[in-house]
Amino acid sequence: MGAQLRVYRRRMRSVKATKKITKAMELISASRIVKAQQRVWASTPYANELTRAVTALATYSSTNHPLTTPSENPKRAAILIITADRGMAGAYSNNAIKEGEQLATTLRERGLEVSSYLVGRKAVNYYKFRNRPVSGSWTGFSDSPTYENAKEVADSLILAFLADSANESVGIDEIHIIYTEFHSMLTQTAIAKRMLPLEVVETELPIPTGLLPMYDFEPDAGSVLNALLPRYIEARIFNAMLQSAASEHAARRRAMKSATDNADDLIKSLTRLANAARQAEITQEISEIVGGADALASANAGSE
Repeated sequence: MGAQLRVYRRRMRSVKATKKITKAMELISASRIVKAQQRVWASTPYANELTRAVTALATYSSTNHPLTTPSENPKRAAILIITADRGMAGAYSNNAIKEGEQLATTLRERGLEVSSYLVGRKAVNYYKFRNRPVSGSWTGFSDSPTYENAKEVADSLILAFLADSANESVGIDEIHIIYTEFHSMLTQTAIAKRMLPLEVVETELPIPTGLLPMYDFEPDAGSVLNALLPRYIEARIFNAMLQSAASEHAARRRAMKSATDNADDLIKSLTRLANAARQAEITQEISEIVGGADALASANAGSE
């Protein structure tokens, strides 16, 4: 009984130490998510205005630009998957990776060769463990990305997109992005969007009615597209990184709260078991004392 009681107490100390860690991580994520939400809200208007400008330019001009005109015979597609650098965030990274796997399967069914671009150690380790080729990877900033990080990723993707597919193996015809969209503290959804060729799916943008406006582009529509589209891709990737960071903090806070609650339940259960073991040990000791006293009394009575 004494050995069993020591086992319960040792497990209780271990669970209490784990609870302190999960509680601290829950509080850290709760404090960081507010700033992450503010950054998402601050970046969204800029990205939406760029979307409106690029949409107007692509809609009201007759310029055939490589970033807005789909290839007649696409051969390669790139998938950018945004995940976390650290774990303990529930299924946050796994959901993005699974969404990427489904998209890759769909693209391969279309006959396209898929190139993977990864953000976050979780995705990098997933592909490395399975010995899958990776065209580009970036780590170390998933929970607090900067615009410079987004620009670095966007430059690599645009460079690969503009490369001559017939002469270079890095040339790609489509760019898709997988990230986790932040809806609320309880709801985050992994989604896939096509970035290039330009596919505007912004439901909040108003649909023009009546006579369409006339635009003059200086110096010409192609030059304006050359200037705007890289900024559009950078802003969209940056917004996706910010939304993923907010989702990561929310998922980690939720996972750590669940772990803390489970630790509380386990401590209560172990406490009851330890108390039962202690009572059994006390009962056994009393029984041994009483038995010994009876034996001694019987021995004394026999000697008389």
